[in-house]
Amino acid sequence: MTLAIETTELSKRYGKKEVVSGVSFKVKPGEVYALVGPNGAGKTTVIRLVTGLAFPTKGKVSLMGLDPHEKPMVRRKLGAVVEAPAAFYPYLSGRENLQLHAKLAGGVSPERITEVLEMMGLSEAQAVKTGVYSLGMRQRLGVAAAMLTKPEVLILDEPASGMDPLSLHLVHSVLQNAAKEGAAVLLSTHHLDEVVAYCSSVGIMEEGRLIDEVDIAARRERYRAKVSDAIKAQQILRYQEFIKQVGTRGDNVVFTLTHPYALSNVVSCLMKQNINVLGLGPDIFNLRAYYQDRLSGNRADAKADSAAVG
Repeated sequence: MTLAIETTELSKRYGKKEVVSGVSFKVKPGEVYALVGPNGAGKTTVIRLVTGLAFPTKGKVSLMGLDPHEKPMVRRKLGAVVEAPAAFYPYLSGRENLQLHAKLAGGVSPERITEVLEMMGLSEAQAVKTGVYSLGMRQRLGVAAAMLTKPEVLILDEPASGMDPLSLHLVHSVLQNAAKEGAAVLLSTHHLDEVVAYCSSVGIMEEGRLIDEVDIAARRERYRAKVSDAIKAQQILRYQEFIKQVGTRGDNVVFTLTHPYALSNVVSCLMKQNINVLGLGPDIFNLRAYYQDRLSGNRADAKADSAAVG
């Protein structure tokens, strides 16, 4: 399968300041990759580099196997909102702005414009001038514009910034559906609790570096059982054909299955070995806590390195 997005040691320097340093990640069609990190971490710069709006100082980027700088036609497969909120002509209505976008893109039918307006909950506001749109409405119109051509690659910088909870849920649902239909989605976001529900992977950035990647899809498949003897339960489950991975956390045994239907096998297997199962359910991953711990650890390491050099 051709990777939809790939960066290799991507770096960007403005003057003497390196704002992105050695960033490498991959996104396949149908996957959602979220860049998270504090303000100034370099997320927007990475997105500008990937979309071809900025040139890397070092490293490479490819979209659908092609360099967007050497082969700019590949951008026809791209839908993007890079600067939030997206810019529109304030004296034109929402539909009129999308009509201009559609004309520039080419091959977009009036029916598709109606479809994306409905998708983003803007049907009732389509005839209203965008100058009076709220920030959230402009953000949703930006996502609608990015979706006009049914792009194979969708890249969005903080697409849900400034939105109310209902709009936030709507945008994330649209991105999730786009991935299910085969699009590769790359976004930057601060909404950790929302993206963990549907992202494939999360890249944590700080000070221009990708300090960690988390395989959310794999973690979403994990289960946790509270048992009377976690160590013994781990030893038993380790050799079962329906278990892919198993470990312990306190008095819980944490595992992934070869198939979800095998969950009942876990209970029967443990009970046959006189291990009581006191609770069983999905092992919900706390991305927010992991993110905070990872940043704290990275800063402590950087401080220690600085002290050692000093």
